[in-house]
This record gives sequence, C-alpha cells and structure tokens, in this order.
Amino acid sequence: MKLHDLSPADGSRKSPKRVGRGPGSGTGKTAGRGHKGQKSRSGYSRRRGFEGGQMPLVRRVPKRGFTNIFRTEYEVINLDRLEGLEGEVTLERLVEMGLVGKGQSVKILGAGEISQALNIQAHKFSKSAKAKIEAAGGKCEVIDK
Repeated sequence: MKLHDLSPADGSRKSPKRVGRGPGSGTGKTAGRGHKGQKSRSGYSRRRGFEGGQMPLVRRVPKRGFTNIFRTEYEVINLDRLEGLEGEVTLERLVEMGLVGKGQSVKILGAGEISQALNIQAHKFSKSAKAKIEAAGGKCEVIDK
C-alpha cells in the first residue's frame, strides 16, 4: 500500500450538498438562502455588534468611568488557609503550596482563626488579620514589591 492508495473508509465521509442545481434537487433557484435581502447575496458576513442598521448597543450606552493603569492587583489569602502551618510563612512557601502564583502581590485577610504563632511575610495585611496574627503571638512583615 502506498500513500496515494489511501482513502477514507466507506460511509465515513459525506459529499457536500450541491445547491443551485435545478428544481429537482430540492435546493435549486435560491439555493437554500431564502428570498432577496442582504443575507441572500454572496460575500455577506455580519459585523460583530451589527443590529441591522439600528444604532448598536455599544454606541447607545454612554461611556462611564476609567481604568487606572497604576492599579495593583492583590492575590488574597485568608487566615484559615494558613492554619496548621508552622514557623515562617514566606512568599516562596506560599508559591510552593500553590496558594499564589509566582511574582504576584499578596494580601492577608482576617477571615478565620489562627491558633499558632506565625511570622508572615506579605505585601499587605488587613487590620483584622494583623490583630489576629499578633494576638496569637506572631509577626506581620510587610515586604515591598
């Protein structure tokens, strides 16, 4: 058997519908495109957001607000996720555990309780998280990005 002898199995491929080949075919004359109008013409393709000539929604609704290009996104971690850890909690350790991605800014939030003393390094701490960590005998170390 050679490469040019290969062919698909019988019945696995269906031949395309031949439209516009006379009334006996069932798809003659208008070739399944209905009657007249833009969609019946060749080359038709609708633009994204096109509403038939009506003013599109994107242009009807007013612009509002702005995007602050200097905004810092923080990956948040609640205290209950740190429960059960011991010693020092660094960014590298959080990345190893899969709690944050590499190179992301981290903020510790105060949901949940913490029983053991932990030294935690993060970019930001909420007031409640800081109070709970220090009440448990731990330390909060703010690091710069």
